[in-house]
Amino acid sequence: MPYRAPLNDYKFLLDHVVDFRSVTATGRFADATDDMVTAILSEAGRMCEEVLAPLQRAGDTHPARIENGIVRTSPGFADGYRAIAEGGWVGMSADPAHGGMGLPLTLTMAVNEMMSAACLSLQLNPLMSQGQIEALERHASDEVKALYLPKLVSGEWCGTMNLTEPQAGSDVGALATKAVPKGDGTYAVTGQKIYISWADNDFSENVCHLVLARLPEGESGTRGISLFLVPKYLPDGDGGVGPSNGLRVVSLEHKTGLHGSPTAVMEYDGATGWMIGPEHGGMAAMFTMMNNARLGVGVQGVGVAEGAYQHALAYARDRRQGKAGGSGAIAEHADVRRMLTTMRAETYAARAIALSCAVAIDMGNATGDPAWQGRAAFLTPIAKAFGTETGIEVAREGVQVHGGMGFIEEAGAAQYSRDVRVTAIYEGTNGIQSMDLVARKLKDDGETAFALIDDVVEEARAAQGTLPELSQAVWDAAETLRETTEWLVARSDPQDRFAGAMPYLRGFALVLGAGHHLRSARLGDAARGALAAFYVERLLPAHAGLLAHARQGADGLYALSLDDLAAA
Repeated sequence: MPYRAPLNDYKFLLDHVVDFRSVTATGRFADATDDMVTAILSEAGRMCEEVLAPLQRAGDTHPARIENGIVRTSPGFADGYRAIAEGGWVGMSADPAHGGMGLPLTLTMAVNEMMSAACLSLQLNPLMSQGQIEALERHASDEVKALYLPKLVSGEWCGTMNLTEPQAGSDVGALATKAVPKGDGTYAVTGQKIYISWADNDFSENVCHLVLARLPEGESGTRGISLFLVPKYLPDGDGGVGPSNGLRVVSLEHKTGLHGSPTAVMEYDGATGWMIGPEHGGMAAMFTMMNNARLGVGVQGVGVAEGAYQHALAYARDRRQGKAGGSGAIAEHADVRRMLTTMRAETYAARAIALSCAVAIDMGNATGDPAWQGRAAFLTPIAKAFGTETGIEVAREGVQVHGGMGFIEEAGAAQYSRDVRVTAIYEGTNGIQSMDLVARKLKDDGETAFALIDDVVEEARAAQGTLPELSQAVWDAAETLRETTEWLVARSDPQDRFAGAMPYLRGFALVLGAGHHLRSARLGDAARGALAAFYVERLLPAHAGLLAHARQGADGLYALSLDDLAAA
């Protein structure tokens, strides 16, 4: 499907809104000059427009399949992946010692968003490899790094993550996969994993699986879990691929969307693996990959929102119906204009939040400052949940803009909605993200939350002279968010926090988005000012109801028994 990379938005956000200049001012990322950033975004955008976007429909209509035990990918995906790998886009932020570019994660997230907008099914493959690269960089032995990282960074080999089992979904500690020492420094891994994205393909030399398993003496629960690297093919003495390992793809899931991305049931039967990190330290090592992936999934949502918005806008400008406006296009009708502007405003806010999270990660990595690291950790669940919910809402609205044609598959609008729906589920459901936000992320008595709220207030103060009405609305919303945060911090019963966790996360995101829009209006042109006014005046007011919900506690949730809920 046609797609145009939103390069102007990226450059404006990086230059004026999310403080990317602080990243490039550090010694670690000083090479990321303005000219380099422009060249990277332009070249990646061209690849997404010309190479990946044409693969979107093929991935949906010709799904990945198993043929004689081999996973066959959708038409054109091999060429698309080759363009990603040869362009260096897999290892953008990887250590140059292993062939990576060493660029800020912020730029990787911008490129990942473009790839997601163009073809989400294929983009999920390099996202998995990027997470594995980071996990190996931080936790693997020097020998494993030397062997695997150059192959993963170059894209010659692909990576996956294996957590979920039939009886162990979000409760990872219930897993049953075992790893038995073989006496030579390797382990025999046996068990079954489900929902494994890109578990196999027909275009990379090898597929490397990070697998959570329990040693014989490992205690129950998450504290007894270790992490193992289990390749499809065992490396030979020269670092190439050798014999097959003891693993196989049992089956591929038949999914609502993301048909081009094979999601597998995996079986490990005494497969040879190498431990990553210390014994029983698997969750800490895997969370390195998961945290990277959570922001990446939030960015996937933003990318699909952009793709769905562009698709809907093009249709609305061409479709003639009624007499509104001079052209007769449905884009001139007030309700269609409302939908399109909402899609644009929400996508911009979600993009700004995701990029600001990436900036915090880069600053934490470059400086080691705990304040930046805390901000990155706090923003990650917000970026993941709000980005994916925005993708779902915008894609749903895109179907509506198409009217009856939106319900016809050939129009392409429904694919965005089907593909993006899973992003609110995988890499930790959005409910789990919100529970993490109000539990772990508020353990500092709200210090990090209040610092983010203060930033919004400072932006409102800076805009008072030129945008007084918008400034006041954003200021008031930030103070309501502050009061709600204080209420949550004071709760001793975690159920009172959990009961309103999702509304709180969304309310927080709306206020952050308003702050970013307000800054864009203050420093941008008239169009950015008009978009900010729409967001603040028409979308931000929802924060009041969301935060009121968050302050209700848990009692009302249990006023009805399960029998009451089941009553006809």
